[in-house]
Amino acid sequence: MRLLHTSDWHLGRSFHRVNMLGAQAAFVDHLLVAVREHRVDAVVVSGDVYDRAVPPLAAVELFDDALHRLAGLGVPTVMISGNHDSARRLGVGAGLIGRAGIHLRTDAASAGTPVVLADAFGEVAFYGLPYLEPALVKDEFGVDKAAHEAVLGAAMDRVRADLAARPAGTRSVVLAHAFVTGGRGSDSERDITVGGVASVPAAVFDGVDYVALGHLHGCQTITERVRYSGSPLPYSFSEADHRKTMWLVDLDARGGVAAERIDCPVPRALARIRGPLEQLLADPHLTRHEDAWVEATLTDPVRPADPMARLCERFPHTLSLTFDPGRTPGEPGVSYARRLAGRDDQQVAEDFVAHVRGAAPDEGERAVLREAFDAVRADAFAKEAAR
Repeated sequence: MRLLHTSDWHLGRSFHRVNMLGAQAAFVDHLLVAVREHRVDAVVVSGDVYDRAVPPLAAVELFDDALHRLAGLGVPTVMISGNHDSARRLGVGAGLIGRAGIHLRTDAASAGTPVVLADAFGEVAFYGLPYLEPALVKDEFGVDKAAHEAVLGAAMDRVRADLAARPAGTRSVVLAHAFVTGGRGSDSERDITVGGVASVPAAVFDGVDYVALGHLHGCQTITERVRYSGSPLPYSFSEADHRKTMWLVDLDARGGVAAERIDCPVPRALARIRGPLEQLLADPHLTRHEDAWVEATLTDPVRPADPMARLCERFPHTLSLTFDPGRTPGEPGVSYARRLAGRDDQQVAEDFVAHVRGAAPDEGERAVLREAFDAVRADAFAKEAAR
């Protein structure tokens, strides 16, 4: 069976001030062409279809168009909700849409209930594990601790139990939206840290033939059977070195995996340039970036006049301008943003306690802070999902 694995469309998202809807529509066109040209048997979409719980109407219309066109090809599609999606909204009409071969899996309770497809070698069971917010699903899975590994492990126990009851030789595919240990993140992914831990070990998914992951925006191979497709488009300059692709995966008769990457159309290259303004304006080696979306970091000791206007004369698609005059974080004049660079909320709070009290928080106090941040984040996720 031949699968096309994609994820993290983030329909409705912009790139800095650039509306990406046209590029997202071009990706959908490309997806349909790839399905036809490569004779794909099933499409899997591993979450973050939308960029937010209540997407703009134009994004909903594009998604509706994608569903109609996929259904028109007669190629089954399995989709899950991600941490950016509203699972309830995305899942509306799932039963009816399923009759057209578009299978939406947005309910944690259905983790052990697969979509079963067949080819010449027998059945393939597709298990959809939507993004599992630990605090909201721990009771569903009967786990004591609200942690990613605990809830994903319990969901996978249901998958393995269902698979064990199926005929011998049934092949299996799991769709999941999670941060798996060994994956490389980027600036455009929303933090899902719970209890100080964001990632789960790949061993959680043992026992299935292929795991189609979503959440991280870079295409990457965790193991031969566990892969991220990455987002089809860039959503931050930290993705400047990404090659945007989908995975074309072949499952053989015994569940063996062979995979290759299919490039996605990217509207414009990304470039990160750094140095004094006059050097950036004159450096001949930067000519290749003149048509790219540019993030410029100026290192001039004194901020130059009209830097954005002058940069745009050479790099008309400059979208981000920052200043880093080379001071160390403790020096006067260093920006607040730079002083906080690389620190998460927990670390910022601990630094604040140390600053005002003159002593760092002890382990018990760190645990209280961690629980508070987890509670606030879980509450925010629940409110957004319920909108």
